[in-house]
Amino acid sequence: MFPTAPETFLPTLRLLLITTMVATGCSGSGNSGAPATAQATGTPGAEQAVGERLFMETRFAQAFKAFLDAGGDVNDPNAGDPVVDSVETLGAPITAEAPFKGMSMNCRSCHFVDDLLTAPGGGMRTYTDFAQRSPIPARADGKTHAPRNSPPLVNATLDRPGGMLLHFDAEFNSIEDLVAGTFTGRNFGWLPGERAQAIAHIAQVVRGDDGSFDPSDQFGGLSYRILFTGSNSAIPDESRLPPEFRAFIGSATDQEIFDAVVKVVAAYVNGLLFSQTEDSGAPIRSPFDVFLEKNGLPQRPDPNESPIDYSRRLRTLVNAPGFTPQFVTSNPNRSDGQFQFHSQPFEFGPTELDGLKMFLAEPAAPIASPAELTTGKIGNCIACHAAPNFTDFKLHNTGTTQREYDNLHATGDFFALPIPTLATRTANDLPATEQHPTASERFRSISSSSTTLTDLGVWNVFANPDMPAPQTKIRTILCDGQVPCPSDAVLLDRAIARFKTPGLRDLSHSAPYMHNGQFNTLNDIITFYRDTSTLARAGTLRNGAPELQGIALTAGDATALVAFLRALDEDYQ
Repeated sequence: MFPTAPETFLPTLRLLLITTMVATGCSGSGNSGAPATAQATGTPGAEQAVGERLFMETRFAQAFKAFLDAGGDVNDPNAGDPVVDSVETLGAPITAEAPFKGMSMNCRSCHFVDDLLTAPGGGMRTYTDFAQRSPIPARADGKTHAPRNSPPLVNATLDRPGGMLLHFDAEFNSIEDLVAGTFTGRNFGWLPGERAQAIAHIAQVVRGDDGSFDPSDQFGGLSYRILFTGSNSAIPDESRLPPEFRAFIGSATDQEIFDAVVKVVAAYVNGLLFSQTEDSGAPIRSPFDVFLEKNGLPQRPDPNESPIDYSRRLRTLVNAPGFTPQFVTSNPNRSDGQFQFHSQPFEFGPTELDGLKMFLAEPAAPIASPAELTTGKIGNCIACHAAPNFTDFKLHNTGTTQREYDNLHATGDFFALPIPTLATRTANDLPATEQHPTASERFRSISSSSTTLTDLGVWNVFANPDMPAPQTKIRTILCDGQVPCPSDAVLLDRAIARFKTPGLRDLSHSAPYMHNGQFNTLNDIITFYRDTSTLARAGTLRNGAPELQGIALTAGDATALVAFLRALDEDYQ
């Protein structure tokens, strides 16, 4: 989507070459071998710093355009959108400490980090929010919440087999597509059909910015116009964008400015990864990772080894008769031996090891036997959450939608819900888009007891002509290796209520769980999987993932399994 050297950046490169020649001299004085300056080459990583500022920018929202239209100043962020005056949590809303109170929507308002670290009801986040469903700005459509909550962004852009698919329903084909869709979408207050307005508005803000408002507080009053040159003498070397991220804001079109903004924000999100290091250089690791290292167990798959084969090898090693584990009782990478941002002990002991063994355990056949169901201790978790990333990056129906729908209506109602086929589905059944701005979105909506609204996940995206980019990747997942691949009509039925498999690292900083936030605790999740696996074996879970039938857990297994999942927590910074 974004070429290595866009035409809009070529004048910048030519100017930089001329500037460098003048600065170093062309008289044969021996300077021809001098190293290139940061002014010419930029500083690797500067795009992430500038991207963070744009990620926190509150003036891109539709509410800020309304503020400008009413005579507001482009450099006054106080648009007064009520949606950011409080932060929704599972308990009381956070008001006094709301970080963007009085302003308007930005990326950070749905993807918090340490913004509410000490606030009652707050805490550390892995770039996600605290709400069951994310609040959105009020507009004429009457919507106040997105149909889903905000997925964590840490590790969201890991390389994966088959390529990138993002959002719970795989709507976006790349991180650039996701960023562009967010900046011009409903979460920022823009209605379907207003994309051009959004792009023009964002370009207006970038052009008019004088640097006086910087929510990241790291650029000393430099404007976007200056920062995007990368070469201006006022820019500190550490903040100089590499040439591929530069743009001439003064002469660029609205679309060119928008594309430049999107590219820099995408680079920022690409850098949000687990298992990094603190500023001091100390490694940040989970108790699980420390346990593997302490016992000489493999921490990554071997070359050409799949994650599930690696997980099975790990299972063989921890279950071997001669394995004598050395347990973890403190954090070796911090002076106090504990977590920095978690209140739990930093440990991986016998209970966590039992949970790991359950997590790695698989049934003898795809469907757990009566004996296995009685004995328990088979999570079959690696079918979808193989180590070390704890996700297969695929799409599954675990029963989340059915549970919510039936709880609001009656048991069995979701199973009987009329859902259009490929032949009968119309544009009005699908999410609203630029091409169909008045579509009903009835299958990507918040359920209620008085309607048949529900959320069918990837069903809304697959074979949707308004969303062409992700189709090939989604089709590959739905085919599931079947040759020849069934028709799109068959695959659409397979897509019902499927959602992306989340990763499992640092779950304690991303509750509530599932796309609709209907589970508050990890114990709730274990209970849910025990219930839906029973439904799957009984054939009463509509389009249920077949992997569910292999789960064999008893009520008493939850303690160890939850302890293991908590041992995947780490101090993301």
